[in-house]
Amino acid sequence: MENAFDAVIIGAGACGLMCAVQAGFLGKKILILEKNEKIGAKILISGGGRCNYTNLYSEESNFISENPHFCKSAFSQYSVDDTISFFKTYGIDGQEKTLGQLFPQTNNAKDIVRVFESLCADFGHKILTNSEVKEVVKLDSGRFKITFALANKLKDVTVCSVVIASGGLPIPKMGATDFGLKVAKQFGLRITETAPALVPLTITGKDADWYAKLSGNSIFCRVSNDKISFEENILFTHWGLSGPAILQISSYWKPGEQIRIDLLPNDNIIEIIQSQKMINGRKTLLGLLSDIFTRKFAEALDKYLPVEKNLASLTKEDFLLIDQLIHKFDVKPAGDKGYDKAEVMRGGVATDELSSKTLESKKVPGLYFGGECVDVTGWLGGYNFQWAWSSGFVIAQHI
Repeated sequence: MENAFDAVIIGAGACGLMCAVQAGFLGKKILILEKNEKIGAKILISGGGRCNYTNLYSEESNFISENPHFCKSAFSQYSVDDTISFFKTYGIDGQEKTLGQLFPQTNNAKDIVRVFESLCADFGHKILTNSEVKEVVKLDSGRFKITFALANKLKDVTVCSVVIASGGLPIPKMGATDFGLKVAKQFGLRITETAPALVPLTITGKDADWYAKLSGNSIFCRVSNDKISFEENILFTHWGLSGPAILQISSYWKPGEQIRIDLLPNDNIIEIIQSQKMINGRKTLLGLLSDIFTRKFAEALDKYLPVEKNLASLTKEDFLLIDQLIHKFDVKPAGDKGYDKAEVMRGGVATDELSSKTLESKKVPGLYFGGECVDVTGWLGGYNFQWAWSSGFVIAQHI
């Protein structure tokens, strides 16, 4: 394989596949090395197998990074419109679901992967699955020697450019490793602190049973901390809290911090009670809460509220308690469910180590990092895919 390729891409996920295809449009020949049996493993499971492949409203403010402006250059080079146009060209029309989330009309993530399989074949790229990279070495010539295991044999290839698109730490059972971070450290690049992101939060201690008994209940809420707030559903689970709003806030949460939940973000519970009291003062607080929430959730609130009282009997102190619980329900999670349940990794290769225009290492010419292993973490809802497509495109222009 000596001198047969313009670049080696390590990782056949969203970033790596887009990079290979865009390089193919420029006449470059690529070798893709993928540790898993199949390419696009995380694409195939994303969105419950439907693949939320971008977000119509994606912009730099939807991303967490030590340098929040870093991703701006990539998005200016390859936008959401470019993503939509690319997939449409190859037969995939998008349909918007919630909050700008775009899915294939077929609702099948396999269609996304097929686009890349077909194009890579057309370009003559070589894809080797079940290939574990053992070593990346920079030679005196300036080229890179990549040693990898394939069918229990060690092989190597020498190229001018290497693209690290091996993803982050989430879902280790799917082959996720810290390979990209190890390569960065090997070449002296700084790594920002990493942690699970878009991940369920756990509750332990005296309140754990209360949350567990509510498992399966979903409520539209506003979840916030001192940094940001999200209005989406939360989901009670056997271990604590999940659902879109919790996954979103988890990327901004650190152990020891509280989050605040407004269980009725678009109404005022006290005004509702006062209004209902005028109509039927004998109605119980439980009856009113059951009209707003599920009966099971309303009954569970007897732990905190005088739910058996009728509305006419509620005191000033009761009103204060009700208002506090419904609109300012403070929770101190014990932790999170870790990389097994996280959708993405927060942190990664520090952005000040890379050129924002090319994603090439400033210290090591010819070495590129894209996708999840870089310190750019998007919100839930297709944002991380957009970063993968954009970063893959950018790298392809320069390898």
